[in-house]
Amino acid sequence: MYESLLQLDTVKINFSASGMHIINIILGFIMFGVALDIKPSVFIDLIKKPKSVIIGLISQVVALPLITFILVVLLGNFITPTVAMGMILVAACPGGNISNFISSLSKANTELSVGLTATTTLFATISTPFNFAFWGGLYTNYINKYSTHVLQPLVIDNAQMFETVFILLGIPLILGVLFSKFFPKITKKLFRPIQILSIVFFIVMIILAFANNFSLFLKHIYLIFFIVLIHNALALFTGFGLSSIFKLPTKDIRTITIETGIQNSGLGLVLLFNPKIFAPDLAIGGMLFITAWWGIWHIISGLSLAFYWKNKPIKVIENK
Repeated sequence: MYESLLQLDTVKINFSASGMHIINIILGFIMFGVALDIKPSVFIDLIKKPKSVIIGLISQVVALPLITFILVVLLGNFITPTVAMGMILVAACPGGNISNFISSLSKANTELSVGLTATTTLFATISTPFNFAFWGGLYTNYINKYSTHVLQPLVIDNAQMFETVFILLGIPLILGVLFSKFFPKITKKLFRPIQILSIVFFIVMIILAFANNFSLFLKHIYLIFFIVLIHNALALFTGFGLSSIFKLPTKDIRTITIETGIQNSGLGLVLLFNPKIFAPDLAIGGMLFITAWWGIWHIISGLSLAFYWKNKPIKVIENK
């Protein structure tokens, strides 16, 4: 399996500057749509009852990267270093845009979902570069010391990563909040269509990323299918387990489970395609495939979980 996964690194993704601009615009639009549902009252309510917010943030920003690091170490020689780094990059990203939609379908705490998405997105300007550098650095040191496989040097410009995350996430988020505040009637009419379009555009973004390499994507997808399946399942379990340990309300447990399992892998792709962050000559095909397939799979797993919870009454769960 290792040798097969190693072939992914030789895959060169043909991507133009114009395609990169389109992906940036799509990601900005998605985050703008997320922000339309964010109101100051949401944060006020969450501040009054901060326990679930704190557990949610710990689950996403601390526990998920830690669990991911443990997972890639345990997988050892079953995966390649770049596949492992792709998993670490996904875990370093903030909550995904469709988590709010899935939370609403799951009869979860939608207000908490919106608040966590907004908070982790704002924190991402710091947490994403830090977590990738910290856990990626630990993993690099680990394999260089204990493994026969050596990871090629990944010199990441953290300042450039910070700038990219802020421009693509922070600015659209701020504009969306302001638009919602000053144009509430228009926002009410646009919110649902934009939410649906965001999911469609996200899928389009994945397709654009591999438009010139779709045959390669199909050829190698089986290699990373089960890796992403295990990683995503572990992320969902991390959110569920941590919130259950602290005996949060059932709706909040559902929300934190979803928020931890739905990551903004679109941001991960944008970072990987940015030549100022990852040099074009780097062989990072494994990272690209993991990040791209996560973006598809978390929609499938999230909607499956939503369907299960939607038909399971809250009272039944709480009385168990």
